[in-house]
Amino acid sequence: MILVAILLGTLTAGIGSVFVAALLSFGVLARYTQHMLSMAAGALMGTAFLHLLPEAFESDVGPHRLFLTLLLGVVFFFLLDKAELWHHGHEHHHGPHAHDDAHDHQHDHGHEHGQHSAPQRNNTQKNSISHHEHHGGHAPGSWAVLAGDSVHCFGDGILMASAFMADVRLGVIAALAVLAHEVPHHMGDLVVLGRGAMSRQAAVLKVTLAGAVTMLGGLVGYWLVEQLRDFLPYFLVMASSSFMYVALADLIPQLQKRLSLRQTLAQIGWLFAGMGMVTLMSLVTHTH
Repeated sequence: MILVAILLGTLTAGIGSVFVAALLSFGVLARYTQHMLSMAAGALMGTAFLHLLPEAFESDVGPHRLFLTLLLGVVFFFLLDKAELWHHGHEHHHGPHAHDDAHDHQHDHGHEHGQHSAPQRNNTQKNSISHHEHHGGHAPGSWAVLAGDSVHCFGDGILMASAFMADVRLGVIAALAVLAHEVPHHMGDLVVLGRGAMSRQAAVLKVTLAGAVTMLGGLVGYWLVEQLRDFLPYFLVMASSSFMYVALADLIPQLQKRLSLRQTLAQIGWLFAGMGMVTLMSLVTHTH
């Protein structure tokens, strides 16, 4: 039963997020990108602080060890982020648009290739993605994007399996949070892949295949956590550190811009809507 739940959760988060990203990038929902960004940040923080961490701290593991794990997790994702930025900046250092590529990839690959660029799809904003799209031609690094995307989705699958192994209700919340934060991530991927001659349909298909790797991560996570059940609290804290890093280092900074009072209130409203969404999901799944 747990394995079935893991497969369904990883399938929903891994592939469902791609279709939502496609709607926000190319479809009728493009105008709501900024709202989705705020809601994703709220969902991630709500999941980390209100669900995953409390579940981990209810174990017999000492708080000092769990807080140390949380700190190391945040530092780990920061270093991973830096490593990717360096790799992709170096990869295109000798290209005809070396400076532009290095700058743009800091956005296209901000957190696992896309968190910084995704919300910028709004046509009213002048940003690095629109600038980069104007170069046209071949999309450098597209395979690197897909490879990195697959690795990231694989890790998401393992983290969701950890949550499901602790509590099915917690797993559902984690899957919802992963779906929320994967949306801007996949939007960035679609932008990178769409820079060349690749059609939108082909770009969506390739990102969908990468998203499907989430299920493989779920299967591996099911076996791994089953073998290392005593370390489950640490897995939950690592999942929390991932969500916290994405929200606070990638998403929240993009919301820190000068806006009108009405736009600011809407931004805050969607932020709390994300938190409320995971809380409501928790209550519903707990009831059933």
